[in-house]
Amino acid sequence: MTGQFAGSGDDTRISQGLLSPPVKVLIMGAAGRDFHNFNTYFRDRPAYEVVAFTATQIPGIADRRYPTELAGPRYPLGIPIHPEQDLADLIRHHQIDQVIFAYSDVSHETVMHVASQVLACGADFRLLGPHTTMLRSQKPVVAITAVRTGCGKSQTTRYIGRLLLQAGFRVAIVRHPMPYGDLKVQAVQRFATYDDLDRESCTIEEREEYEPLIANGLAVFAGIDYEAILRRAERQADIILWDGGNNDFSFYRPDLSIVVVDPHRAGDETLYHPGETNLRMADVVIINKIDSADPAKVESVRTAIAAANPAATVVLANSRITSDPPDQIHGQRVLVIEDGPTITHGQMAYGAGVIAAERQGARELVDPRPYASGSIAETFRKWPQIGPLLPAMGYSQEQIEELESTINLTPADRVIFGTPIDLRRFMTLNKPAVRIFYELEEIHPQLESILKERLPWPGKLS
Repeated sequence: MTGQFAGSGDDTRISQGLLSPPVKVLIMGAAGRDFHNFNTYFRDRPAYEVVAFTATQIPGIADRRYPTELAGPRYPLGIPIHPEQDLADLIRHHQIDQVIFAYSDVSHETVMHVASQVLACGADFRLLGPHTTMLRSQKPVVAITAVRTGCGKSQTTRYIGRLLLQAGFRVAIVRHPMPYGDLKVQAVQRFATYDDLDRESCTIEEREEYEPLIANGLAVFAGIDYEAILRRAERQADIILWDGGNNDFSFYRPDLSIVVVDPHRAGDETLYHPGETNLRMADVVIINKIDSADPAKVESVRTAIAAANPAATVVLANSRITSDPPDQIHGQRVLVIEDGPTITHGQMAYGAGVIAAERQGARELVDPRPYASGSIAETFRKWPQIGPLLPAMGYSQEQIEELESTINLTPADRVIFGTPIDLRRFMTLNKPAVRIFYELEEIHPQLESILKERLPWPGKLS
Protein backbone atom coordinates (compact mmCIF):
# COMPACT_ATOMS: atom_id res chain seq x y z
CA MET A 1 0.00 0.00 0.00
CA THR A 2 1.31 3.45 -0.89
CA GLY A 3 0.63 6.72 0.89
CA GLN A 4 0.86 7.89 4.49
CA PHE A 5 -1.15 5.13 6.21
CA ALA A 6 0.11 1.88 7.69
CA GLY A 7 -2.14 -0.67 6.05
CA SER A 8 -5.59 -2.12 5.59
CA GLY A 9 -7.56 -4.87 7.27
CA ASP A 10 -9.32 -6.01 4.11
CA ASP A 11 -10.98 -9.36 4.87
CA THR A 12 -10.98 -10.36 1.20
CA ARG A 13 -7.20 -10.22 1.13
CA ILE A 14 -7.12 -12.18 4.41
CA SER A 15 -9.30 -14.95 2.96
CA GLN A 16 -7.03 -15.17 -0.08
CA GLY A 17 -3.97 -15.47 2.13
CA LEU A 18 -2.44 -12.33 0.65
CA LEU A 19 -2.00 -10.33 3.81
CA SER A 20 0.91 -11.15 6.10
CA PRO A 21 1.70 -10.51 8.91
CA PRO A 22 -1.67 -10.57 10.71
CA VAL A 23 -4.02 -7.59 10.69
CA LYS A 24 -3.27 -5.45 13.74
CA VAL A 25 -6.42 -4.72 15.73
CA LEU A 26 -7.30 -2.38 18.57
CA ILE A 27 -10.63 -2.86 20.38
CA MET A 28 -12.35 0.10 22.03
CA GLY A 29 -14.58 -0.84 24.96
CA ALA A 30 -15.64 -0.60 28.60
CA ALA A 31 -14.91 -4.08 29.98
CA GLY A 32 -17.96 -5.65 28.35
CA ARG A 33 -18.63 -6.12 24.66
CA ASP A 34 -14.98 -5.48 23.88
CA PHE A 35 -13.94 -8.65 25.71
CA HIS A 36 -16.89 -10.57 24.23
CA ASN A 37 -15.98 -9.53 20.68
CA PHE A 38 -12.42 -10.64 21.28
CA ASN A 39 -13.48 -14.00 22.71
CA THR A 40 -16.00 -14.83 20.01
CA TYR A 41 -14.31 -13.42 16.91
CA PHE A 42 -10.62 -12.57 17.29
CA ARG A 43 -9.13 -14.93 19.88
CA ASP A 44 -8.82 -17.97 17.64
CA ARG A 45 -8.30 -16.24 14.27
CA PRO A 46 -4.61 -16.19 13.36
CA ALA A 47 -5.31 -13.66 10.61
CA TYR A 48 -5.69 -11.05 13.35
CA GLU A 49 -3.48 -9.82 16.18
CA VAL A 50 -5.26 -7.80 18.87
CA VAL A 51 -2.59 -5.38 20.01
CA ALA A 52 -4.55 -3.55 22.72
CA PHE A 53 -7.88 -2.60 24.23
CA THR A 54 -8.84 0.94 25.15
CA ALA A 55 -11.23 1.60 28.04
CA THR A 56 -13.77 4.29 28.82
CA GLN A 57 -16.97 4.99 30.84
CA ILE A 58 -16.01 2.84 33.86
CA PRO A 59 -13.55 4.29 36.42
CA GLY A 60 -10.41 2.29 37.09
CA ILE A 61 -10.59 -0.24 34.24
CA ALA A 62 -7.82 1.30 32.15
CA ASP A 63 -4.15 0.40 32.72
CA ARG A 64 -5.04 -3.23 33.39
CA ARG A 65 -4.28 -6.25 31.23
CA TYR A 66 -6.58 -8.81 29.68
CA PRO A 67 -4.93 -11.92 31.15
CA THR A 68 -3.41 -14.72 29.12
CA GLU A 69 -5.69 -17.18 30.93
CA LEU A 70 -8.55 -15.59 28.99
CA ALA A 71 -6.69 -14.34 25.94
CA GLY A 72 -5.37 -17.79 25.03
CA PRO A 73 -2.03 -19.24 23.93
CA ARG A 74 -1.56 -16.74 21.10
CA TYR A 75 -1.22 -14.02 23.77
CA PRO A 76 1.24 -15.36 26.37
CA LEU A 77 1.64 -11.89 27.93
CA GLY A 78 -2.04 -11.05 27.80
CA ILE A 79 -3.29 -7.85 26.14
CA PRO A 80 -2.79 -4.35 27.58
CA ILE A 81 -5.76 -2.08 28.33
CA HIS A 82 -5.09 1.63 27.79
CA PRO A 83 -7.13 4.78 28.50
CA GLU A 84 -9.17 5.83 25.49
CA GLN A 85 -7.49 9.22 25.34
CA ASP A 86 -4.39 7.37 24.06
CA LEU A 87 -6.29 6.10 20.99
CA ALA A 88 -4.58 8.15 18.28
CA ASP A 89 -1.10 7.58 19.69
CA LEU A 90 -1.73 3.82 19.92
CA ILE A 91 -2.92 3.62 16.31
CA ARG A 92 0.13 5.43 15.05
CA HIS A 93 2.68 3.76 17.33
CA HIS A 94 1.49 0.20 16.65
CA GLN A 95 0.46 0.83 13.03
CA ILE A 96 -3.04 -0.44 13.77
CA ASP A 97 -5.02 -1.66 10.73
CA GLN A 98 -8.50 -1.96 12.28
CA VAL A 99 -10.20 -0.32 15.24
CA ILE A 100 -13.24 -2.17 16.60
CA PHE A 101 -15.80 0.02 18.38
CA ALA A 102 -17.30 -2.16 21.13
CA TYR A 103 -19.16 -0.23 23.79
CA SER A 104 -22.67 1.06 24.20
CA ASP A 105 -25.02 3.92 25.06
CA VAL A 106 -23.25 6.53 22.98
CA SER A 107 -24.87 8.91 20.54
CA HIS A 108 -24.62 8.28 16.83
CA GLU A 109 -22.78 11.59 16.61
CA THR A 110 -20.18 10.37 19.14
CA VAL A 111 -19.66 7.13 17.22
CA MET A 112 -18.92 9.03 14.04
CA HIS A 113 -16.60 11.48 15.78
CA VAL A 114 -14.60 8.49 17.01
CA ALA A 115 -14.73 6.97 13.52
CA SER A 116 -13.41 10.20 12.04
CA GLN A 117 -10.52 10.22 14.50
CA VAL A 118 -9.68 6.61 13.66
CA LEU A 119 -9.90 7.17 9.90
CA ALA A 120 -7.74 10.28 10.17
CA CYS A 121 -5.06 8.10 11.76
CA GLY A 122 -5.22 5.73 8.77
CA ALA A 123 -7.01 2.73 10.29
CA ASP A 124 -10.29 1.09 9.35
CA PHE A 125 -13.25 1.65 11.69
CA ARG A 126 -15.41 -1.38 12.30
CA LEU A 127 -18.53 -2.53 14.18
CA LEU A 128 -19.19 -6.25 14.75
CA GLY A 129 -22.83 -7.18 14.42
CA PRO A 130 -25.24 -9.71 15.95
CA HIS A 131 -24.58 -12.57 13.53
CA THR A 132 -20.85 -12.33 14.18
CA THR A 133 -21.00 -12.16 17.96
CA MET A 134 -24.23 -13.83 19.13
CA LEU A 135 -23.78 -17.32 20.55
CA ARG A 136 -26.39 -20.04 20.04
CA SER A 137 -27.97 -21.64 23.08
CA GLN A 138 -29.27 -25.18 23.42
CA LYS A 139 -32.14 -23.73 25.47
CA PRO A 140 -34.72 -21.05 24.54
CA VAL A 141 -33.45 -17.50 25.08
CA VAL A 142 -35.51 -14.44 25.97
CA ALA A 143 -33.41 -11.28 25.55
CA ILE A 144 -34.28 -8.08 27.39
CA THR A 145 -32.47 -4.98 26.15
CA ALA A 146 -33.18 -1.26 25.88
CA VAL A 147 -32.63 1.81 23.75
CA ARG A 148 -30.85 3.68 26.60
CA THR A 149 -29.45 3.01 30.05
CA GLY A 150 -32.16 3.44 32.69
CA CYS A 151 -35.24 2.58 30.62
CA GLY A 152 -36.26 -0.22 32.98
CA LYS A 153 -34.53 -3.39 31.80
CA SER A 154 -33.98 -4.65 35.34
CA GLN A 155 -37.60 -4.38 36.43
CA THR A 156 -38.63 -5.99 33.13
CA THR A 157 -36.21 -8.86 33.71
CA ARG A 158 -37.64 -9.37 37.20
CA TYR A 159 -41.18 -9.32 35.83
CA ILE A 160 -40.46 -11.81 33.02
CA GLY A 161 -38.45 -13.97 35.42
CA ARG A 162 -41.40 -14.19 37.81
CA LEU A 163 -43.76 -15.14 35.00
CA LEU A 164 -41.43 -17.95 33.93
CA LEU A 165 -40.93 -19.19 37.50
CA GLN A 166 -44.69 -19.21 38.09
CA ALA A 167 -45.10 -21.33 34.95
CA GLY A 168 -42.73 -23.91 36.42
CA PHE A 169 -39.60 -23.16 34.39
CA ARG A 170 -36.10 -23.28 35.82
CA VAL A 171 -34.73 -19.86 34.88
CA ALA A 172 -31.13 -18.68 34.58
CA ILE A 173 -30.49 -14.96 34.30
CA VAL A 174 -27.35 -14.15 32.33
CA ARG A 175 -26.34 -10.55 32.96
CA HIS A 176 -24.32 -8.37 30.61
CA PRO A 177 -20.70 -8.24 31.88
CA MET A 178 -19.56 -6.09 34.78
CA PRO A 179 -15.98 -7.35 35.36
CA TYR A 180 -14.54 -4.57 37.46
CA GLY A 181 -12.27 -6.72 39.65
CA ASP A 182 -9.62 -9.38 39.02
CA LEU A 183 -10.32 -10.54 35.48
CA LYS A 184 -8.56 -13.88 35.99
CA VAL A 185 -11.10 -15.00 38.59
CA GLN A 186 -14.19 -13.45 36.97
CA ALA A 187 -14.45 -15.62 33.85
CA VAL A 188 -17.62 -17.37 35.06
CA GLN A 189 -19.64 -16.18 38.07
CA ARG A 190 -22.90 -17.32 39.65
CA PHE A 191 -24.85 -15.36 42.27
CA ALA A 192 -27.75 -16.96 44.13
CA THR A 193 -27.38 -15.42 47.62
CA TYR A 194 -26.21 -12.16 49.16
CA ASP A 195 -23.25 -14.10 50.55
CA ASP A 196 -22.18 -14.77 46.96
CA LEU A 197 -22.05 -11.01 46.38
CA ASP A 198 -19.95 -10.47 49.50
CA ARG A 199 -17.59 -13.32 48.60
CA GLU A 200 -16.98 -11.83 45.13
CA SER A 201 -16.52 -8.31 46.60
CA CYS A 202 -19.14 -6.95 44.21
CA THR A 203 -19.23 -3.26 43.47
CA ILE A 204 -22.31 -1.11 44.08
CA GLU A 205 -23.02 -1.26 40.35
CA GLU A 206 -22.99 -5.06 40.38
CA ARG A 207 -25.15 -5.22 43.50
CA GLU A 208 -27.70 -2.87 41.93
CA GLU A 209 -28.23 -5.44 39.19
CA TYR A 210 -27.87 -8.71 41.10
CA GLU A 211 -29.54 -8.12 44.47
CA PRO A 212 -33.11 -7.51 43.22
CA LEU A 213 -32.93 -10.64 41.04
CA ILE A 214 -31.67 -12.75 43.93
CA ALA A 215 -34.49 -11.36 46.09
CA ASN A 216 -36.94 -12.71 43.49
CA GLY A 217 -35.45 -16.20 43.67
CA LEU A 218 -33.50 -15.90 40.43
CA ALA A 219 -29.91 -17.10 40.05
CA VAL A 220 -27.67 -14.74 38.10
CA PHE A 221 -24.71 -15.68 35.90
CA ALA A 222 -22.12 -13.18 34.70
CA GLY A 223 -18.41 -12.78 34.05
CA ILE A 224 -16.24 -12.55 30.95
CA ASP A 225 -16.32 -15.83 29.00
CA TYR A 226 -19.92 -15.88 27.82
CA GLU A 227 -19.59 -19.19 25.99
CA ALA A 228 -18.57 -20.91 29.24
CA ILE A 229 -21.21 -18.93 31.16
CA LEU A 230 -23.92 -20.04 28.75
CA ARG A 231 -22.98 -23.72 28.94
CA ARG A 232 -23.01 -23.64 32.75
CA ALA A 233 -26.36 -21.84 32.82
CA GLU A 234 -27.87 -24.31 30.36
CA ARG A 235 -27.12 -27.17 32.75
CA GLN A 236 -29.26 -25.53 35.43
CA ALA A 237 -32.12 -24.00 33.48
CA ASP A 238 -34.96 -24.57 31.03
CA ILE A 239 -34.97 -20.93 29.87
CA ILE A 240 -32.09 -18.48 29.51
CA LEU A 241 -33.09 -14.89 30.27
CA TRP A 242 -30.58 -12.38 28.92
CA ASP A 243 -30.46 -9.23 31.07
CA GLY A 244 -28.77 -6.56 29.00
CA GLY A 245 -26.50 -3.75 30.13
CA ASN A 246 -26.64 -0.15 28.95
CA ASN A 247 -28.33 -0.41 25.54
CA ASP A 248 -26.16 -3.20 24.15
CA PHE A 249 -27.66 -5.99 22.08
CA SER A 250 -27.71 -9.56 23.34
CA PHE A 251 -24.64 -11.81 23.35
CA TYR A 252 -26.99 -14.75 22.71
CA ARG A 253 -29.26 -15.34 19.72
CA PRO A 254 -32.78 -14.80 21.15
CA ASP A 255 -35.96 -16.72 20.49
CA LEU A 256 -37.81 -13.64 21.74
CA SER A 257 -36.37 -10.13 21.81
CA ILE A 258 -37.93 -7.61 24.22
CA VAL A 259 -36.73 -3.99 24.13
CA VAL A 260 -37.62 -1.27 26.65
CA VAL A 261 -37.98 2.41 25.69
CA ASP A 262 -38.31 5.47 27.91
CA PRO A 263 -40.73 8.29 27.01
CA HIS A 264 -38.90 10.60 29.44
CA ARG A 265 -36.20 10.65 26.75
CA ALA A 266 -38.41 10.64 23.68
CA GLY A 267 -36.29 10.71 20.53
CA ASP A 268 -33.35 8.88 22.06
CA GLU A 269 -34.68 5.56 20.76
CA THR A 270 -33.19 6.37 17.33
CA LEU A 271 -30.26 8.58 18.35
CA TYR A 272 -28.01 6.19 20.32
CA HIS A 273 -25.81 3.22 19.48
CA PRO A 274 -26.66 0.38 19.58
CA GLY A 275 -30.09 1.17 21.04
CA GLU A 276 -31.56 1.83 17.62
CA THR A 277 -30.29 -1.59 16.54
CA ASN A 278 -32.23 -3.15 19.42
CA LEU A 279 -35.36 -1.24 18.46
CA ARG A 280 -35.19 -2.38 14.86
CA MET A 281 -34.58 -6.05 15.84
CA ALA A 282 -37.25 -6.25 18.55
CA ASP A 283 -40.20 -8.63 18.61
CA VAL A 284 -41.74 -6.69 21.52
CA VAL A 285 -41.22 -3.05 22.48
CA ILE A 286 -42.24 -2.01 26.00
CA ILE A 287 -42.96 1.68 26.50
CA ASN A 288 -42.25 1.99 30.21
CA LYS A 289 -42.96 4.75 32.76
CA ILE A 290 -46.33 5.68 31.25
CA ASP A 291 -47.54 6.79 34.68
CA SER A 292 -44.90 9.50 35.02
CA ALA A 293 -44.40 10.53 31.38
CA ASP A 294 -45.86 13.34 29.29
CA PRO A 295 -48.61 11.78 27.09
CA ALA A 296 -47.31 13.71 24.08
CA LYS A 297 -43.89 12.11 24.52
CA VAL A 298 -45.49 8.67 24.79
CA GLU A 299 -47.17 9.26 21.43
CA SER A 300 -43.88 10.50 19.98
CA VAL A 301 -42.22 7.25 21.02
CA ARG A 302 -45.08 5.20 19.55
CA THR A 303 -44.64 7.02 16.25
CA ALA A 304 -40.89 6.31 16.27
CA ILE A 305 -41.48 2.62 16.96
CA ALA A 306 -43.99 2.39 14.11
CA ALA A 307 -41.49 3.99 11.72
CA ALA A 308 -38.48 1.87 12.75
CA ASN A 309 -40.15 -1.48 13.42
CA PRO A 310 -43.83 -1.63 12.41
CA ALA A 311 -43.99 -5.42 12.97
CA ALA A 312 -43.13 -5.16 16.68
CA THR A 313 -45.78 -5.70 19.34
CA VAL A 314 -46.04 -2.62 21.57
CA VAL A 315 -46.70 -3.10 25.29
CA LEU A 316 -47.54 -0.15 27.56
CA ALA A 317 -46.35 -0.30 31.16
CA ASN A 318 -46.10 1.75 34.32
CA SER A 319 -43.07 1.82 36.56
CA ARG A 320 -44.95 1.45 39.84
CA ILE A 321 -43.08 3.19 42.68
CA THR A 322 -43.47 2.34 46.38
CA SER A 323 -41.46 3.29 49.46
CA ASP A 324 -40.35 1.46 52.62
CA PRO A 325 -41.05 2.64 55.21
CA PRO A 326 -44.06 4.47 53.74
CA ASP A 327 -45.11 8.02 54.58
CA GLN A 328 -41.67 9.11 55.79
CA ILE A 329 -40.87 11.69 53.10
CA HIS A 330 -43.54 14.40 53.40
CA GLY A 331 -42.14 17.68 54.72
CA GLN A 332 -38.58 16.33 54.96
CA ARG A 333 -35.32 17.73 53.58
CA VAL A 334 -34.08 14.73 51.63
CA LEU A 335 -30.91 13.57 49.94
CA VAL A 336 -31.87 11.47 46.92
CA ILE A 337 -29.47 8.74 45.79
CA GLU A 338 -30.17 7.38 42.30
CA ASP A 339 -28.81 4.51 40.21
CA GLY A 340 -25.31 5.57 39.09
CA PRO A 341 -25.18 4.48 35.42
CA THR A 342 -28.68 5.86 34.74
CA ILE A 343 -27.72 9.32 35.97
CA THR A 344 -24.20 9.42 34.50
CA HIS A 345 -23.80 7.99 30.99
CA GLY A 346 -27.58 7.35 30.84
CA GLN A 347 -27.89 11.15 31.10
CA MET A 348 -31.16 11.08 33.06
CA ALA A 349 -31.73 14.22 35.12
CA TYR A 350 -33.58 12.20 37.77
CA GLY A 351 -34.83 8.73 38.64
CA ALA A 352 -37.36 6.93 40.83
CA GLY A 353 -36.03 8.57 43.99
CA VAL A 354 -36.74 12.10 42.79
CA ILE A 355 -40.17 11.08 41.48
CA ALA A 356 -41.01 9.56 44.88
CA ALA A 357 -39.77 12.68 46.71
CA GLU A 358 -41.94 14.95 44.58
CA ARG A 359 -45.03 12.74 44.76
CA GLN A 360 -44.77 12.35 48.53
CA GLY A 361 -44.23 16.02 49.27
CA ALA A 362 -40.59 16.35 50.29
CA ARG A 363 -39.84 19.87 51.47
CA GLU A 364 -36.48 20.12 49.71
CA LEU A 365 -34.00 18.11 47.66
CA VAL A 366 -30.70 18.83 49.42
CA ASP A 367 -27.85 19.35 46.95
CA PRO A 368 -24.90 17.04 47.80
CA ARG A 369 -22.41 18.66 45.43
CA PRO A 370 -20.85 21.04 47.99
CA TYR A 371 -20.10 18.05 50.24
CA ALA A 372 -18.62 15.70 47.62
CA SER A 373 -14.92 14.91 47.47
CA GLY A 374 -12.52 12.70 45.54
CA SER A 375 -14.05 10.61 42.76
CA ILE A 376 -17.59 11.66 43.73
CA ALA A 377 -16.72 15.30 43.09
CA GLU A 378 -15.07 14.22 39.84
CA THR A 379 -18.30 12.46 38.81
CA PHE A 380 -20.20 15.73 39.15
CA ARG A 381 -17.54 17.51 37.06
CA LYS A 382 -17.65 14.85 34.35
CA TRP A 383 -21.46 14.77 34.18
CA PRO A 384 -22.55 18.41 34.68
CA GLN A 385 -26.19 17.62 33.85
CA ILE A 386 -26.58 15.99 37.28
CA GLY A 387 -28.72 18.19 39.53
CA PRO A 388 -29.39 18.07 43.30
CA LEU A 389 -29.08 14.32 43.73
CA LEU A 390 -26.30 11.80 44.31
CA PRO A 391 -25.46 9.00 41.84
CA ALA A 392 -24.65 5.75 43.68
CA MET A 393 -21.07 5.40 42.49
CA GLY A 394 -19.09 2.52 43.95
CA TYR A 395 -16.65 0.91 41.54
CA SER A 396 -14.03 0.48 44.27
CA GLN A 397 -13.80 0.39 48.06
CA GLU A 398 -12.24 3.85 48.02
CA GLN A 399 -15.15 5.23 45.99
CA ILE A 400 -17.68 3.54 48.32
CA GLU A 401 -16.00 5.30 51.26
CA GLU A 402 -16.16 8.63 49.42
CA LEU A 403 -19.85 8.03 48.72
CA GLU A 404 -20.47 7.27 52.41
CA SER A 405 -18.66 10.45 53.42
CA THR A 406 -20.68 12.53 50.96
CA ILE A 407 -23.97 11.11 52.30
CA ASN A 408 -23.03 11.73 55.92
CA LEU A 409 -21.81 15.28 55.31
CA THR A 410 -24.92 16.36 53.39
CA PRO A 411 -27.31 18.11 55.84
CA ALA A 412 -30.53 16.26 55.07
CA ASP A 413 -33.26 14.87 57.35
CA ARG A 414 -33.48 11.60 55.44
CA VAL A 415 -31.81 9.71 52.64
CA ILE A 416 -33.92 8.33 49.80
CA PHE A 417 -32.45 5.25 48.13
CA GLY A 418 -33.61 5.46 44.51
CA THR A 419 -30.92 2.90 43.77
CA PRO A 420 -32.31 -0.67 43.95
CA ILE A 421 -30.06 -1.76 46.82
CA ASP A 422 -29.84 -0.98 50.53
CA LEU A 423 -26.53 0.85 50.93
CA ARG A 424 -26.67 0.31 54.68
CA ARG A 425 -25.58 -3.29 54.11
CA PHE A 426 -22.00 -2.10 53.58
CA MET A 427 -21.78 1.46 54.91
CA THR A 428 -22.75 3.28 58.11
CA LEU A 429 -25.02 6.30 57.67
CA ASN A 430 -25.82 9.03 60.19
CA LYS A 431 -29.39 9.67 59.07
CA PRO A 432 -32.48 7.49 58.49
CA ALA A 433 -33.22 6.13 55.03
CA VAL A 434 -36.26 5.35 52.91
CA ARG A 435 -35.96 2.74 50.19
CA ILE A 436 -37.75 3.20 46.87
CA PHE A 437 -38.93 0.17 44.90
CA TYR A 438 -40.08 0.23 41.29
CA GLU A 439 -41.73 -2.62 39.43
CA LEU A 440 -43.06 -3.10 35.92
CA GLU A 441 -46.86 -2.99 35.73
CA GLU A 442 -48.49 -3.80 32.40
CA ILE A 443 -51.44 -1.55 31.59
CA HIS A 444 -53.03 -4.20 29.36
CA PRO A 445 -51.31 -7.53 30.21
CA GLN A 446 -49.86 -9.17 27.11
CA LEU A 447 -46.42 -10.46 28.01
CA GLU A 448 -47.50 -13.81 29.44
CA SER A 449 -49.49 -14.55 26.27
CA ILE A 450 -46.51 -13.58 24.12
CA LEU A 451 -44.22 -15.86 26.13
CA LYS A 452 -46.70 -18.70 25.73
CA GLU A 453 -46.74 -18.21 21.96
CA ARG A 454 -42.96 -18.13 21.55
CA LEU A 455 -41.71 -20.61 24.16
CA PRO A 456 -42.35 -24.32 24.84
CA TRP A 457 -44.85 -23.45 27.57
CA PRO A 458 -45.92 -26.24 29.93
CA GLY A 459 -49.02 -27.96 28.55
CA LYS A 460 -48.75 -26.08 25.23
CA LEU A 461 -48.55 -29.28 23.16
CA SER A 462 -50.81 -31.41 25.32
